[in-house]
Amino acid sequence: MLKVLALPQHYSQQWRDYYQLTKPKVVALLVLTAWVGMMLAQPGLPKLGLMVAATLGIGLLSAAAAAMNHIVDQRIDAQMARTYNRPVARGRLSTAQAVKFSVLLAGAGFLLLFIAVNPLTAWLTLASLFGYAVVYTMFLKRATPQNIVIGGLAGAMPPLLGWTAMTAEVHAHALLLVMIIFTWTPPHFWALAIHRRDDYAKVNMPMLPVTHGIEFTKSAIFLYTLVLFLVCLLPYLVGMTGAVYLVGSTVLNLGFIWYAWQLKFNAKPETAMATFKFSIWHLMLLFLVLLLDHYWFISAL
Repeated sequence: MLKVLALPQHYSQQWRDYYQLTKPKVVALLVLTAWVGMMLAQPGLPKLGLMVAATLGIGLLSAAAAAMNHIVDQRIDAQMARTYNRPVARGRLSTAQAVKFSVLLAGAGFLLLFIAVNPLTAWLTLASLFGYAVVYTMFLKRATPQNIVIGGLAGAMPPLLGWTAMTAEVHAHALLLVMIIFTWTPPHFWALAIHRRDDYAKVNMPMLPVTHGIEFTKSAIFLYTLVLFLVCLLPYLVGMTGAVYLVGSTVLNLGFIWYAWQLKFNAKPETAMATFKFSIWHLMLLFLVLLLDHYWFISAL
């Protein structure tokens, strides 16, 4: 009787481990930005079926990329406080199980996008997976302190993927959304890297705080938030957005600059992590403001 009761618990733990492989919180943010890209691609509401297929396909391929990251980084994950309890690093899932799972997710996502959405979106999303799981995780991450700057392009792609899913074309406005996330990524990640600097040093990972020091990284974060403020003005300056976005973007970016200023000139032990957490809210709210502005702007025409 005890063995019968123990079986569901084992499977429940295993499913939780597979779920953890997908980095659900990260994927949720990526899918949100892709979804906003879909909504901004046209004046009215997108076709529901097309939007659902695109969201699922992009989400599945993003989850596959996350699982591949667990596979490639399992050795260093086991040595870092932030990641030591990940399923592959702890051996709760084998490398073979993780590989099969990631390939299944990637194949399902690619086929769904190719058949139900359009080939352009399918290939661009697959290229993003390759950029993150192979180019960034396997090479850049271990080769240069500019790893997150260059590799951040893969994580910046979802708004473009959402846009192409609705229109089957690469539009300049979608590229502006990519630019925003591309510029946002370094200060977002470097704040976490400052907090976890000793972890990265222990595994000889050339993150900026390890190679150039914490003070240099703080300066880089502050400068990037200033650049991000300017980049976020571009959608308004080219007529893509209206006043709602301008106000919302300005408030959010001033908040990010304030956190970066505190980190540089008035840091406390918790400031780096607080900056990292704020940056997540910053991007999420920024894209929701884009969405609000889009329909506000359309209704005012």
